[in-house]
Amino acid sequence: MISPEDLPSLAAQRKKENVAFFKKLKRKAPKNLDSITQELHDEAFEEIDCLTCANCCKTTGPLFTQNDINRIAKHFKMKPAAFIDTYLRIDEDQDYVLQTVPCPFLGADNYCGIYEVRPKACSEYPHTDRRKLTQIASLTIANTFICPAAFQVVERMKELIKS
Repeated sequence: MISPEDLPSLAAQRKKENVAFFKKLKRKAPKNLDSITQELHDEAFEEIDCLTCANCCKTTGPLFTQNDINRIAKHFKMKPAAFIDTYLRIDEDQDYVLQTVPCPFLGADNYCGIYEVRPKACSEYPHTDRRKLTQIASLTIANTFICPAAFQVVERMKELIKS
């Protein structure tokens, strides 16, 4: 597995190539792209254990929807406004995000303290099993800087899909 420390420089080296790859893929994607990406996603997560990494939780924060806020606040027996005041801020895009990273819900053992009620963005991360992956190409490329599995999925896509 690629170490999270090595990922930013490796991803930076491949960024131009990845942008070009996704541009081509948007123009001419194989009919079975969704099944290819799902298979690559599954393979990556058979090899990579998020609990040994947790780089996403250590270096970035998810967007919190109002549903996320309500669900997590209820879990803590807090009012949504109190949860927002305690943990969140509004970013430049007017989205709710964590006030601080690493995530305050991440334990020293890399387990999520709110796993059962975590934000939707967390449960779907790194989004490499999403249908029509080409629609989130820039997000996928950004995630290669953070997540070893996302990096691996994109690298294997480039090997498998020669456009």
